Amino acid sequence: MLALCLLLVSLVGCGGRSSPDTATTEVQRLLDRRAAAVLARDEAAFARTGARSGFAGLREVPLDAWSYEVTRLDGAGDTATADVRLRYRLAGYDPAPATADRTLRLSRGHDGHWRVDSDRPAPGSGPLPWDQGTVRAVRGAYGLVLGVGQPAGTLRGFAELVDRAVPAVDDAWGASWPRRVVVLVPGSLQAMAALLGSPADSYRGIAAVTTGRTGGGASAPADRIVVNPDAYGQLGSLGRQVVLTHETTHVATRAHTGPATPLWLSEGYADWVGYRGSGRTLAQAAPELSRAVAAGQVPGALPRDEEFGFTEDAEGLARAYEAGWTACRMIAEHWGEQELGAFYRAVGAHERRAGAVEEAMATVLGTTPEAFTARWRDYLRTGLG
Repeated sequence: MLALCLLLVSLVGCGGRSSPDTATTEVQRLLDRRAAAVLARDEAAFARTGARSGFAGLREVPLDAWSYEVTRLDGAGDTATADVRLRYRLAGYDPAPATADRTLRLSRGHDGHWRVDSDRPAPGSGPLPWDQGTVRAVRGAYGLVLGVGQPAGTLRGFAELVDRAVPAVDDAWGASWPRRVVVLVPGSLQAMAALLGSPADSYRGIAAVTTGRTGGGASAPADRIVVNPDAYGQLGSLGRQVVLTHETTHVATRAHTGPATPLWLSEGYADWVGYRGSGRTLAQAAPELSRAVAAGQVPGALPRDEEFGFTEDAEGLARAYEAGWTACRMIAEHWGEQELGAFYRAVGAHERRAGAVEEAMATVLGTTPEAFTARWRDYLRTGLG
């Protein structure tokens, strides 16, 4: 018996220690139990798999799927590090699972069983909302608002804004989209930037952004509108509604937004829907562009994508957004609101940027980019000069 143990020690160990493949299988089974405990809201069962971190923060988050997949396991003896792909689905909102890469530290107890010692975002991956604290969930007729460090009244206010935004988007774009909106409201600008995996300075002064997979569809999770509470809190009631309607428009148009869609069109259209019906004049809604035009600095061309980058040039960024909005407003006024929507869809139907705008302008608007730009510049001179 001793000789046989010595022969097999390099494979499994005389005391029953697992081979690498067996260890991966054991850890996967552990994580399967951990996932089942999350879905069952069974804190005791979750605790039996290891550290309780994150469980309390998930208590109000509506989930109908939660699973882990071990993609790599490194270890020596009774300790290991696992690279894990987390897949989860928000009940009623995600048509497909959202994913996140995690790094788990594990150890094996005296009973020979693995347990989770820590569960953190993998290097290069941002945290999930429940990594930042206990999530409070508020539902509206169309939206799910998940907040950390925010009072319930504030989150209810976001849900009410979404409930007004969705019908406004329907009226402009049509109702052929899921009409379900997820809003994340972190506790600070720094927390927002962490969720998005970027430096805080990238979003200073930006009230909200929408994340999602280009093209959308049933194979993608729902977009997330991520709010910067610092900038958002400085807006008045109209500004807050415009921002939520703008971001909701991105959610609605995602399936028709692709590599061919220039930012002047996607951002301009979202602003057009946001301001539609507000009664705001060109000068009121485009103050930076109005100042430039009044000074004789009429833009020579529609803004390039790089002009929409979040930089320290806040005035330049504002002019880019205002330029896109005025171009879309001009289409709605001159060609019609239905044609504006048709133009957006026609551009997005192309697989690549080259020729997409030109073809859509010809087929939908009956014009050329050169003639369109000249008309737009005259529109600015007339409306803002």
